[in-house]
Amino acid sequence: MSLDEPSLSRLMAASQRGDRAAYRALLGGCRNWLERYFARRIAPHHIDDLVQETLVSMHRKLATWDSGRPFLPWIAAIARYRWIDMLRRQRDEAELGDNDAPVGAGDEAVHARLSIDRMLGYLTPGQVQAITLVKIEGASIAEASTICGQSESLVKVNIHRGLKKLADMIESE
Repeated sequence: MSLDEPSLSRLMAASQRGDRAAYRALLGGCRNWLERYFARRIAPHHIDDLVQETLVSMHRKLATWDSGRPFLPWIAAIARYRWIDMLRRQRDEAELGDNDAPVGAGDEAVHARLSIDRMLGYLTPGQVQAITLVKIEGASIAEASTICGQSESLVKVNIHRGLKKLADMIESE
């Protein structure tokens, strides 16, 4: 079952008020969303662990969500931090010489992702969110508009301006 932004927001608000049934439904909806989110970013055998870590973090941060803000960007931020933590752990294990840690192409992917994150740090939050959703995660402009709380036109403008700034940065080096 895939839940949309308004449904997840309602479930989260009810969960904050102590509604256990809403919390179970929220966890199920988040689990599905997180599995899709991580499927495009990590090896399949890491997805379950990362989903669990993210759900635990979400549980710990339950009281920090503001019902006046969209839910999906909030959970996406938590997921992103858990994902980056996992990439750093893998990199650290590889540097320590752990034979089971990914090396080679996987290590290059970690460095590439950290480089992308560093470059995105030069953009406005609206540009980062629009580019991440549409260009990295593959969301449509309409989906990104709903998640970001921006008009479709603003999403397109943020993508265009953000990519132009990144291109200018690369060309100037």
